[in-house]
Amino acid sequence: MASLFRSAEMTLCQLFLQSEAAYACVSELGELGLVQFRDLNPDVNVFQRKFVNEVRRCDEMERKLRYLEKEIKKDGIPMLDTGENPEAPQPREMIDLEATFEKLENELREVNQNAEALKRNFLELTELKQILRKTQVFFDEMADPSREEEQVTLLGEEGLRAGGQALKLGFVAGVILRERIPAFERMLWRACRGNVFLRQAEIETPLEDPSTGDQVYKSVFIIFFQGDQLKTRVKKICEGFRATLYPCPEAPGDRREMAMGVMTRIEDLNTVLGQTQDHRHRVLVAAAKNIKNWFVKVRKIKAIYHTLNLFNLDVTQKCLIAECWVPVLDFENIQLALRRGTERSGSSVPPILNRMETLEDPPTYNHTNKFTSGFQNLIDAYGVATYREMNPTPYTIITFPFLFAVMFGDLGHGLLMALFGGWMVLKEKPLAAKKSDNEIWNIFFGGRYIIFLMGLFSMYTGLIYNDVFSKSLNIFRSNWVINNITKKDALSNDYMMLDPAEGDYVDYPYPIGMDPVWQIARNKIIFQNSYKMKISIVFGIIHMLFGVALSLFNFTYFKNKLSIVAEFIPQVIFLVFLFFYMVLLMFIKWFMYYPTNIESEIKYSPRCAPSILITFINMVLNKETIVDRQCDATMYAGQIPIQKLLFVCAVICVPWMLLAKPIYIMRHRRKMNYSVSHQQMQAAAGNGDAEQPIHNNTAQPVAGHGGGHGDEEEMSEIFIHQGIHTIEYVLGSVSHTASYLRLWALSLAHAQLSDVLWRMVLNKGLICDGWVGGIVLYIIFAVWATLTVSILVLMEGLSAFLHTLRLHWVEFQSKFYSGQGYAFLPFSFENLLDSASQTTEE
Repeated sequence: MASLFRSAEMTLCQLFLQSEAAYACVSELGELGLVQFRDLNPDVNVFQRKFVNEVRRCDEMERKLRYLEKEIKKDGIPMLDTGENPEAPQPREMIDLEATFEKLENELREVNQNAEALKRNFLELTELKQILRKTQVFFDEMADPSREEEQVTLLGEEGLRAGGQALKLGFVAGVILRERIPAFERMLWRACRGNVFLRQAEIETPLEDPSTGDQVYKSVFIIFFQGDQLKTRVKKICEGFRATLYPCPEAPGDRREMAMGVMTRIEDLNTVLGQTQDHRHRVLVAAAKNIKNWFVKVRKIKAIYHTLNLFNLDVTQKCLIAECWVPVLDFENIQLALRRGTERSGSSVPPILNRMETLEDPPTYNHTNKFTSGFQNLIDAYGVATYREMNPTPYTIITFPFLFAVMFGDLGHGLLMALFGGWMVLKEKPLAAKKSDNEIWNIFFGGRYIIFLMGLFSMYTGLIYNDVFSKSLNIFRSNWVINNITKKDALSNDYMMLDPAEGDYVDYPYPIGMDPVWQIARNKIIFQNSYKMKISIVFGIIHMLFGVALSLFNFTYFKNKLSIVAEFIPQVIFLVFLFFYMVLLMFIKWFMYYPTNIESEIKYSPRCAPSILITFINMVLNKETIVDRQCDATMYAGQIPIQKLLFVCAVICVPWMLLAKPIYIMRHRRKMNYSVSHQQMQAAAGNGDAEQPIHNNTAQPVAGHGGGHGDEEEMSEIFIHQGIHTIEYVLGSVSHTASYLRLWALSLAHAQLSDVLWRMVLNKGLICDGWVGGIVLYIIFAVWATLTVSILVLMEGLSAFLHTLRLHWVEFQSKFYSGQGYAFLPFSFENLLDSASQTTEE
């Protein structure tokens, strides 16, 4: 419990390990996750450390595993995750792992190379088959007498008369990507000056690229030309456009014979390809069963050697020396882990763990669980607590969802949020096992307990506000006697003013929360403004006073009596005598002034109730309130003298906070300097002129934690620091009090947005009659539900969350929390594996 309210006590230790036992001991400490090692070789390059070769071997094994994982994912094979957490293998097992990974990688690469070669061969045969099929049509077209114009163009009239184009025209046939056809055709036309004849046909089915595995669309083409010069030019153009040329016989019989041979070879290739893919699949399935455990083992080995590189070697080269921070309460558990590691390694020399004295600030370590970790992360996002400083987390567990609920008070919206948070809590194990890479989902899931509590508290405040989707629940019957209310008037919401002085009130309040009749009152906003504004101030003052009270626990723990006298006491007096007094005036006004206006109670009628704000301003300005001659400006006997006394005491607290600590430190320093000088004079008088060593009796810091200053600090800096602290607290008391009015503002904004959605959306469907009205209501309800969840629950919820976070970080924690520490980052396999898995998913 001590580390829940305050960070755990830490100690710096020195660890001596025998070389043969170091690996096993560090492995046990990694499983325990309670030791933070320090780097004892900060000036040594990472490539010059003792275990750099082992780290490189682990990097190489991890590379091979990533290659296997990539191939497994490519084939869509599920990787078995049993949830096991295997121990780190012994160093001698690294050789077996390396051999296994090397064999798998080589086998898989060989299979992939063979498969790629077979696919490339299959692609070439498929393209040749398409060429032989498509070119038959092209040759028939060229033999057609109607094509005499193209023949004349290519051969000329004399060529035709000399023996026909079959003996004179050359041709090339091939395959090209479909999207390159237009540019290819233009280049042929321009480069050959129109002396070629191109025919092309699309291949209907896509073909697989063996290099990338992508599906590509291609076209078959054949180019007719005359002469070797054009032939050379055409082939160069085809090469430039990366077209693949294939041999195509001119005689139809030869083409048919070649096509039959191609079909036979394609069938044989299909058989071989199927066998190759089956073998590859079997290799990957076998690897998929163990790859998760292999990753865990390799990462643990790598983490151990990284940690061993932080150690120092003694002069005998047989002992490793480490320094580490450990929690004092877990000291025995760490020693037990070291003994287990020694036994595993078979070493006969036990490890030595010694506590060290140090002036260095220890790291901050707060024990958390799955419930408190979300709240602790909120606090740490502002700043890690100074060592042994009061931890705001246990108080934030209550105050955070409560202040959120004040702004988000709606029973319906709170129910939606609570159901969502409760679903994530109940399904946390299967949801956590999925390890989604969606950042927004991970934020929601990490704060599932916060969301659940915010929803529950919002349901409570919604019940107090009697607000359910902008409507009220009339559970106990209204305590206002309202007659002649029609359905039309009740739906209009703007016909009636509620005034308890008119006799419509039955003199006792609604049992829980607001009376439901306020939802249909014209003066609802006026009433809720006053009510919510005052409770915001009440909650704010209590919250800030609680923060100031927590600073007393800090000063008491660190034995900082000066800060208690010079800071805590004047801060409490200033806040209580001014602002908490304003809260007391609110309660006095609520209890003393009645709605009735009887002569005997004329003093306490609502007409005579003074304004709290005006009374507070006049108290500070020392002015008298001008009121009706029949009314009294005071709320109780002796109010004016008491207010003057309270204000004077509050004003005195300002120089008290400003000067008390610096003056005390200055006088203490003078006293200590005088004491040292007096001792030096006595030593000089007793020992003559001989030089004698004089011990330094310089005083230690007086203030200690939370405002202490070392003797090296100049007095001017101490005065400036204290002046800034005083100004920040005095002015902050005013601005922070006003800042809590966001509770009132956001609560009213949320209620009004909810009312607008009801009136302008859902109400349109409720007024429709007949079967058409049912259809319209169904559609409108879907729109209303979508807007409610997206705007009122998500956007308004996020807005209220951020405002609540600000109230805790600035208004509450500034009273006692410095947040200048650094986090305890132990060597933990669990943390390393979690971060590695997140990096892999990204």
